[in-house]
Amino acid sequence: MAKENVYLASKPRYEILDGLRGVAALMVVLFHIFETYSKGPAYQIINHGYLAVDFFFVLSGFVVGYAYDDRWNKMTTWGFFKRRLTRLHPMVIAGTVVGAALFFFSGNAFPKTQEVELWKFLLCLVMGLLIIPCGKGLDIRGWGELNSFNGPQWTLTLEYIGNILYAFVFRHLPKIGLALLCAVCAVFTLDLTLGWNLFGLFPEPQYNVIGGWSLEPAQIYIAFTRLLYPFLCGLLISRILPSHRSAGNPSGSPIHLKGGFWWCGLAIVVILSIPCIGGKQGIADGLFQAAAILLLFPLIVLTGAGSTTVGKRSTAVCKWLGEISYPIYITHYPLIYMQMDWVAQHPDAPQWQHIALGAGTVVMAILLAWGLLKAYDLPVRAWLTEHWLKRGAKRTAA
Repeated sequence: MAKENVYLASKPRYEILDGLRGVAALMVVLFHIFETYSKGPAYQIINHGYLAVDFFFVLSGFVVGYAYDDRWNKMTTWGFFKRRLTRLHPMVIAGTVVGAALFFFSGNAFPKTQEVELWKFLLCLVMGLLIIPCGKGLDIRGWGELNSFNGPQWTLTLEYIGNILYAFVFRHLPKIGLALLCAVCAVFTLDLTLGWNLFGLFPEPQYNVIGGWSLEPAQIYIAFTRLLYPFLCGLLISRILPSHRSAGNPSGSPIHLKGGFWWCGLAIVVILSIPCIGGKQGIADGLFQAAAILLLFPLIVLTGAGSTTVGKRSTAVCKWLGEISYPIYITHYPLIYMQMDWVAQHPDAPQWQHIALGAGTVVMAILLAWGLLKAYDLPVRAWLTEHWLKRGAKRTAA
């Protein structure tokens, strides 16, 4: 039977890893809410919330390797891309549409939104729907984003690039090749976090991995640095574990914790919330970021993969967090634009109103994500699975 005519059912999920992705996604929402009031990276509450992106890429590399590494004898490259598009792209579209619908509600914080021409608005909308990055000439919000309707979409652009690299390059590499490539990419991470500036892209030492959302040389370097080591490390972990599996250790992971989800979730919250070390962007804080990306996040993935949920409560929490994680991450930011706009209009509002606004934004982000998941994402993915992914298999059977 031709490879492209075989429909492959999804593998069992790592419930704890799904739950941890949800914990990180909620931390991103809180990070962005507090960012509205921040005087700079050193003063930001939930100071290292941006590192959630790097954690996501470790998870992504692990999950892609686990789900697809042993399926290439039954699956074409196009078949792989179809599965990934079915999984990811419906919510990419949803995030862009929500952002476009709410675009003009942020004119005080982003005056440029009130000056955009119709043709440019429509062009940016089409490019956002197709996840095509926009350059400076199409920056209709004035914030230098790849998608002016939905800022976080830049990470999905990188996710797509990571999947393309996996399909054409990474999956062909042996474990030693992945390990060597990981080591090289770790140098790039250290280049940013330790301020080496090996390629002279920055006017002064960086000491962090903040960035990646603009089409400029330095930003592109940050983007690929943030993608490559985490994704490759996650992929390498997925390759190593199968050779260590046994009846007593079905995951192959050397780390098993009772209550693993809760301990790993707490670790993520602490890592993302810890204040800027040394009170400024410098070598001390850079070392912490390097340790989180190069060591701690892979260890958390190993622990999550090696642990299991045993109670109904933990299982239910992991399931809910896993379901909400991607929708809330990719759709919450248009609400943040509106929050920024309200704050810009009411700088002297009493503190309780700001607290109510932040809490309301979290609630609305959850409701929006959950509603889109149930009413749009799941039905669309089910339709695509039936009418696109399985179509070749049905023709062959006929």
